[in-house]
Amino acid sequence: MCDELQVTDLLTRARDDDQQAWDALIERHAPLIWSICRRYQLSDADAEDVAQTVWLRLVDQLDKVRDPAAIAGWLATTTRHECCRALRAAPRPQATWRELDAEAIPDEQARTAEQELLAAERHAALREALGQLTPRDRQLIAILTADPPVPYNEISARLGIPVGSIGPTRGRCLEKLRRHPAIAALINAETRAEAA
Repeated sequence: MCDELQVTDLLTRARDDDQQAWDALIERHAPLIWSICRRYQLSDADAEDVAQTVWLRLVDQLDKVRDPAAIAGWLATTTRHECCRALRAAPRPQATWRELDAEAIPDEQARTAEQELLAAERHAALREALGQLTPRDRQLIAILTADPPVPYNEISARLGIPVGSIGPTRGRCLEKLRRHPAIAALINAETRAEAA
């Protein structure tokens, strides 16, 4: 939650042309962008162009950002799209051997950092969405996701609801979660990334 508030503050200040906020956003998210460029094996020049384009797109979209917690996912998706665009635009050499470049080898630490950042973003979005459910619905979801699984008859006894209404209530809760703006933004970003 603290991290989410910090990102919200940085984005708000960046909207007001605060250079320190921009610097902090770039410092925070540049490793994510560079790790994706590395994964696509872009040259340094192309990677710099992609990074610059991604930041310019953020400038253009800054007033439209509804969920600051989803900014890392947005940056990752936009970077992947720009990497694909750069690769399509690059001239293709005719049957040449490529010299091994240590910088082109995927960096496992960068991939792990990207995965951790995206996981943190997903957790923040889920916490925010769960906070919008009623306490009883949150309790039902918590019990349903317990490990080991709790039998429906025990859930019924704990919450005082009929066994037959547990499934439909669960479905309504999940639909509410999917429609929450933070979750919807992540789902849309992943769908666009898979389509790219």
